[in-house]
Amino acid sequence: MSQTPFPDAATTWNQRFTSEHYIFGREPNEFLRAQARLLAPGGRALCVADGEGRNSVWLARQGLRVEAFDIAETGVAKARRLAAEAGVEVDFSVADCDHWPWPVAAYDTVAAIFVQFADPPLRERLFAHIVRALKPGGLLVLQGYTPRQLEFKTGGPPFLSHLYTAQMLRSAFAELEIIELREYEAELTEGTQHSGRSALIGLVARR
Repeated sequence: MSQTPFPDAATTWNQRFTSEHYIFGREPNEFLRAQARLLAPGGRALCVADGEGRNSVWLARQGLRVEAFDIAETGVAKARRLAAEAGVEVDFSVADCDHWPWPVAAYDTVAAIFVQFADPPLRERLFAHIVRALKPGGLLVLQGYTPRQLEFKTGGPPFLSHLYTAQMLRSAFAELEIIELREYEAELTEGTQHSGRSALIGLVARR
């Protein structure tokens, strides 16, 4: 019998985010941080499945006007606290990827960092929404785990169907100009959930 990683994603993530500490840390994802030079201050940004807010808050600190959503109310509550502590404003919402309104050609930047709860049908819808939501010239920054991560077991879902390959991302984002698409290994120190040697893929692309 096949396993379903997230039969009730809202319950799963609400439970995971109940702890007082930030399970993915309070600092932004390193691949996202490395793209700072490409971000347009004052631009409109979206953080997809933003969790506890580490990436949206960092984007706001770079001078962007940031919107963020996550399926878990507990995660969004922690994200709001993180933004308040940082002295920045982020427009947070509780929503899943199918029910976020996805305005068309609206964002200068979309960040999708480890959005790997999505099974293949949801992932296809999500990636299509992202493409449509980018303005002409808008930037996508995406990071995920590759299948090799099943060997490392240092984070992410242990399901091959939820992991990314370069071919998959090239196909999904064929309408975009790929600036960087890199599979690599690195030591992650993102809280307790992403910790240790990891098999990663990073995509930077422009509409």
